[in-house]
Amino acid sequence: MIRAIQESHRAETSMNSPISTTRRKRGSDVFQTLRDMAISYALKPGERLNEIELAEQLGVSRTPVREALARLATHGFLEESSRGYVRRPLDIREMQDLYEARVAVERECLRLAFERASAEGIEELARYLEHSRSVSPDTPAQQLVELDEGFHLRIAELSGNAELRRMLASLNERIRFIRWIDMENVGRDSTQSEHAEIVDALKARDWQRAEARLTSHIALRREQIVDAIKKGLARVYLEGEAD
Repeated sequence: MIRAIQESHRAETSMNSPISTTRRKRGSDVFQTLRDMAISYALKPGERLNEIELAEQLGVSRTPVREALARLATHGFLEESSRGYVRRPLDIREMQDLYEARVAVERECLRLAFERASAEGIEELARYLEHSRSVSPDTPAQQLVELDEGFHLRIAELSGNAELRRMLASLNERIRFIRWIDMENVGRDSTQSEHAEIVDALKARDWQRAEARLTSHIALRREQIVDAIKKGLARVYLEGEAD
């Protein structure tokens, strides 16, 4: 990917024709490359990023790097500081707190959905689940995470409470970066099966079964996320020892 970006940049600088499309493509390539570097821990947690050095490494100007870093910050991979950007630290306690908050918010969304959701709304949720099941296993992690978030956000919409939906969307934004990293360890089939059980319980108006399945579903994701963070920290530590 880095070599492809460098070749794209050289081709662009040799052209006199309009290059806005090329620039957009190169900017997307830079973002994807830096995102992959963050996911693979090539950008280490807590590391301060140097815009000039990254531009030289990728063989591009500073503009696409600056834009990519800003996008990575909005996705939660980086934190902005007075001197630029820092790779977001991996904090187990923070993730545990966020997942506890997620359980509380989603449980209340589900409870209200039992009171307020129409049969048509529940059927629409079931159709969304069928759509997500039909997506190819080779789909990029970003899209798989979006599909999973979409399922839970639709339950929040069935609650009829816009504030709860906003709270869940905010939690998703703070959790998303580590979910991208952990996606390779998540059993997609088991996730879809758990979602199906929640939908079935909603259709049957079986509150206890739905609550139990939702709670265990999120608890399992939390355990997987914590495990991913521990592995990430161990990987960074071992690489540091090797250096």
